[in-house]
Amino acid sequence: MTLVLNQLPAVSAAEAARITAAPRTEEAHRALMASLPAMTAVEVSGTPSRDVLPKRFTAAAWNIERCLFPEKSADLLADLRPDVVLLSEVDAGMARTGQRHNTAEMAQALGMTYAYGVEFYEMGLGSGKELEFCSDDANALGFHGNAILSSAPFIDVTQIRLDERGHWFCTTTNPGADTQPRVGERMAIAATILSEEGPVCVVSTHLESNADAAHRHQQFARILDAVDHFAPGLPTLIGGDLNTGNHLPPDFDHRQETLFALAEARGFDWGLTPEGVTTRASLITPHDSRRMKLDWFCQRGFSAGQGRLIAALDPEDVPLSDHECISAELTL
Repeated sequence: MTLVLNQLPAVSAAEAARITAAPRTEEAHRALMASLPAMTAVEVSGTPSRDVLPKRFTAAAWNIERCLFPEKSADLLADLRPDVVLLSEVDAGMARTGQRHNTAEMAQALGMTYAYGVEFYEMGLGSGKELEFCSDDANALGFHGNAILSSAPFIDVTQIRLDERGHWFCTTTNPGADTQPRVGERMAIAATILSEEGPVCVVSTHLESNADAAHRHQQFARILDAVDHFAPGLPTLIGGDLNTGNHLPPDFDHRQETLFALAEARGFDWGLTPEGVTTRASLITPHDSRRMKLDWFCQRGFSAGQGRLIAALDPEDVPLSDHECISAELTL
């Protein structure tokens, strides 16, 4: 059972020292994950604006790339009038995003409650271009994760860990882990929310970029198994950055990712996902050499509608993320 808190506990100075001193092995990483309360809990806070979701509602999913601009990002979402927002790559207490709790600030601006879970505890300030955005020489919390925002209160929430290898910590298996050292793994947050037609389940997730299709298949299978246990038989929407085709040849056909057929075999449909690539050049990722379709909706139990692709730009055409936002209308 996932522990639900109104505020995730910070990593203490003693815990940070223990992380720094730990050998960079899978065994040490598993021990750290078990010992850090923030890695096994979900923060739920904020104030919903309605009692239940309507029968027909709008959902959005967005990899917000750290969230440099929470106010402008909330403004972009507000134009969609969403009842559910599935966010990934959201910072909390990171120097590169001004030490802000971006999920909490966006939820307040949108009049929503939120559930936030930590994907990674960042041991450093970030890498490459991110260092240019740092306001301090240390992180207040060092959290980076996924979130669900909802206009109606949650019935229940759970965290789903998708890996156990500590890929971004273990230099024994990934020499590149020293470039952006982290404690944590890819994860998902699932929540049940009451609607006018009964409870529904929504899931925000982020699959591994530095992996192959078989590994992402395993991660998505974990999500589907966890959803069947957490919300058996409920209408379910899964959304987020699935990293389909990432680190694969430019001519890779995303349908070769076997997670698509896996979900379809279990009664899910991908038809809510809008056409078109979902990445763009941004302030943190200024190059535009590869355009990819990474962001998807997967649903079961809703009437399939038409998805929309929303450019991740502010009114002055400044990019808010290296991912576009996707949205769709769902009907029970």
